[in-house]
Amino acid sequence: MTTLGLIGAGNIGGTVARLAVAAGIDVVVANSRGPETLAGLVGELGKRASAGTAAEAAQAGDLIVVSVPLHACGQLPAALAGRTVIDTCNYYPDRDGHIAELDSGAVTSSERLARLLPGASVVKAFNNIDFVHLGTLARPFGAPDRSALPVAADDPRARDRVTALLDALGYDAVDIGPLAESWRSQPGTPVYVQPYMSPAPDGMTQQERGAWFMSSPGTPVPAAEVRQLVHAAVPV
Repeated sequence: MTTLGLIGAGNIGGTVARLAVAAGIDVVVANSRGPETLAGLVGELGKRASAGTAAEAAQAGDLIVVSVPLHACGQLPAALAGRTVIDTCNYYPDRDGHIAELDSGAVTSSERLARLLPGASVVKAFNNIDFVHLGTLARPFGAPDRSALPVAADDPRARDRVTALLDALGYDAVDIGPLAESWRSQPGTPVYVQPYMSPAPDGMTQQERGAWFMSSPGTPVPAAEVRQLVHAAVPV
């Protein structure tokens, strides 16, 4: 691939953009506030990065990363039809409001996104790790302390493309099945966030804990452990 489009340039989107540029991949980043608000990020990323609208990012990218609040997914551009879309989004009812079909488990959030994007091939990835350790735990292929991330998709070719991207960015991929199984990496499951975090020292204040979190290198989680954690998940 030559270009990664990112719709949403917050913590996860921005970190994926940094990893992509480090891997020699061009990026086009977009947010809801307009390209002019991304000058700082684009300046940090350098010549491989540019800012655009969501539609421009969708059109430019060989793969598209969607990293927006779930409640904003209905505003994604029609240009995503026919594209491979990487869904990093999680359902947080306190933020997104309650969505009955997600509360009941009738569908996963990724199945719902696929329904909102007819013609797109949706792949769930990057949703189970915090942005700090997504950045710090990336390792080259073959490194003994390389971590893995779960990936779910209905389209095998789209899954393989995203697996190749993860490899380029510094991660192994663990196939956890179709989008219907993507609940196994959602908030509250064993593979969500905590395994990648180092144990926090005791006795810290909230401010100290925040500073420690931002500086902590994290804990590598290899593919075999990710498989075990995913298998241990039970529906809530």
